[in-house]
Amino acid sequence: MHDVRGLAPETMRGRSAEARRFLCWLGERGNRQKLAGITTADIDKYRMHQPSSQRRVTLKRRATELRCFLRFLYATGRIVCDLAPSVISPTVYAFENVPSSLRPEEVAAVLNAARKDRSPRGRRDYAILMLLATYGLRAGEVTSLRLSNIDWRNERLRIRHSKTGGHLELPLFPRVGNALLDYLQKGRPKTEAREVFIRTCAPYRHLRNGSVLHRILHKRLVAAGVSPRGKRGPHAFRHGVAVSMLRAAVPAKEIGDVLGHRSAASTIPYLKLATEDLRRVALEIPAEVQA
Repeated sequence: MHDVRGLAPETMRGRSAEARRFLCWLGERGNRQKLAGITTADIDKYRMHQPSSQRRVTLKRRATELRCFLRFLYATGRIVCDLAPSVISPTVYAFENVPSSLRPEEVAAVLNAARKDRSPRGRRDYAILMLLATYGLRAGEVTSLRLSNIDWRNERLRIRHSKTGGHLELPLFPRVGNALLDYLQKGRPKTEAREVFIRTCAPYRHLRNGSVLHRILHKRLVAAGVSPRGKRGPHAFRHGVAVSMLRAAVPAKEIGDVLGHRSAASTIPYLKLATEDLRRVALEIPAEVQA
């Protein structure tokens, strides 16, 4: 996946996790000797074993991950026929859903509540929230941020986009710089790790992946009394930043550059977030159509 396909680490983790789930479901039949005996019926049974509460987009993603693993098994001679085409997934239409985002007042409430927590954990979480709310970074981009990525002299922040692998320099705004400095001086434990954000309990190592932020953000949302609609993870802040930029008349191309999108098509879904702005330019429905 890395050497041939050039996939991002997050994508590789997701596909590896699905392969592990499938092999665990097979049990004893998942070893090298018996793997060649799996059939389309096994694939169907495994797919029916998925939790019914999963959304269609999740089912489609996991189907894609399973196809990838089955193609690998066939290409390496571990199974005798290609079972990837037998994996059925639900149809998900492009741009069918409106992404979840936090409203400005909700972001402000979460930041205010976190700022009042002067413990080492509170200082760390507040610095993380400032990065999310100001720049709309992905979770993995926050957890992989290193001390060398902060250029204090020139007030710049160097970000490596976790999906595309590209690099971007952003201005280090004073409010973000102050939050980072406060954490580094008074909240960050002593460690040889070069990542900025560290666990608050021993062993003091860096936050290993972006999924850790979901737990952190959930606690901060509850503490602030904020119950957003839809998703509550780092992407809700990311979408909120996109809406703010849209309302500030920032061109879609520049929004995509800041968010680390490879193409304009990746930025299009964010346009649907500015629903109030879209209502102002909506056309009137003719009376005969309303009737």
